[in-house]
Order: sequence, then structure tokens, then C-alpha cells
Amino acid sequence: MSSSPDLSAVLADGVVDPGEGEEVLRLASVDNFRDVAGPGYPTQDGGVVRRGVFYRSNQLRLSEEDTRALVGIGLRCVVDLRARVEIDRHPDPEVEGAEWHHFDVMGIPMDEIASLRDSDGAVAVMHRVYRSFVEVPSSREAFGALFRHLAAGGPQLFHCTAGKDRTGWVAALLLHVAGVDDDTIARDYLLTNERTSRSRARVEQSLAHHLGEDAVNLFQPTLLADLDYLRTGYAAVAEHYGDRATYLCEGLGLDDDTVERLRDLLVQPGD
Repeated sequence: MSSSPDLSAVLADGVVDPGEGEEVLRLASVDNFRDVAGPGYPTQDGGVVRRGVFYRSNQLRLSEEDTRALVGIGLRCVVDLRARVEIDRHPDPEVEGAEWHHFDVMGIPMDEIASLRDSDGAVAVMHRVYRSFVEVPSSREAFGALFRHLAAGGPQLFHCTAGKDRTGWVAALLLHVAGVDDDTIARDYLLTNERTSRSRARVEQSLAHHLGEDAVNLFQPTLLADLDYLRTGYAAVAEHYGDRATYLCEGLGLDDDTVERLRDLLVQPGD
């Protein structure tokens, strides 16, 4: 491959995408924006996940219209999970009425990605990223601080760059806390691939333009949500903590009151 621009910039660009859908709020300029609750996922105890409390997205490169839409839902906080270098490249715009908070979680290591020679290497990197959510102390500390922050109440929006790995892990844990079954959590996790299909195509076009057609296949594993990655995170949880409840408590440092507050915020009891 020929010399190239900053790979982080190539992979991060092209994320805006006009979309249509059935949800109450869709943002034309942020295609992976959605309610963590989905349509109101059922919980295993007969309730549903309450909508309008927590939202998730990719990076906020907002149009004026979509900025107004976020103001309209009364966001109290925008929570950024990106590293400083990602934030410096595309800072979040101000959303009136919403405080901005930063919890730095290690994402895809771009220096390592840039030196890859085959897609198997990219897959291996992604599995290490998901293990890092469980095994790297700084990531556990950031996730713990994030969940304590979310427990203060919504509406809050959390995001990373693509809204699939760091954000996907947080959303999966929140749905688990709410009592959503794992099959539903998996489907919600994979929804990122559907929502970002057009913007991902633009990233692929950018890769092909700057690095050649072979780069698209090489980097494809870093562009998709893959259940094998999520399962790797779960396997790391089982290895180190036994189950997700213990990971939340001992790994992330959440006390019972915090987990219960999150559950109360998330779950609308059944009749």
C-alpha cells in the first residue's frame, strides 16, 4: 500500500448518513443514534425497558436540525467515551442544556491497525479490544465512573467514534442490568451494522481511495459489530469474574445501590 493520510482520520470520516426508520427520533447526521431501550425491549420479569432515558450514538457531527432535535428531547448530559486524540479531531458540538462529560476508554489502537498485513490480524486486534474492557484497569475505571454518572438519571447520551465497540459494550451491559435476555441484547448490538451501512460504505470508499482496494478487506473487521467480539468480552468476564453481576460490582466498582438505581431508571414494570 502507498503512503497514506492518518488512518484514524480515514476510518473516522464519512459517518454522516441520512436515514429513515420507525423510531421516534432519528438523526440524519448521526446514523447510529438510537434509544438504548430500542422499541421498549421486554425484560425477563415482565417489564419493558423505559425509552427516553439513555441514548447511544456514534460521534456527534451534528447538523443544525439534529442539534435542535437533541435539545428538544431535554438531554442533561452528553458523555464522550473517546480518547483525547479522537476528541481533538472531531470535538462534540455544544448541545444547549446538556453538560459534556468525558470518560476515556481505550478503543481500537490505530498505531497497531496501521501496521496490519492481513484481516486475521485485524480480527485479533478486535478481540483484544473487547478483552481490554474487562482486563485493562483504566478501562474498568472509566466504565465504572460512567455507570455511576448514568445512575444520576437521564436523559443522557453516551457515544464513542463509531458507536459500536465501547458504546456497544455499555449498551449491552445496561440491557443486561435491565433484565433483557441475551438474544435480544445480541440483536440490538448487531443493529449497528444495519444502521451504519451507508456511512460504512463511505469509509470503505475512502480507504480504497487513499490506500487501495485491498485495504477495504484488510480493515473490514474493524468496521463491523461482530458477535464473536461481544462473546470474547463475555468470556473475559467469565474468566476473571464469573458473571456480569460480579464484573459490575468487583470489576467496575459499582455498589448495589448504583446497580439498583440503574435498574429503576431502565425498567418500566409490567402491569
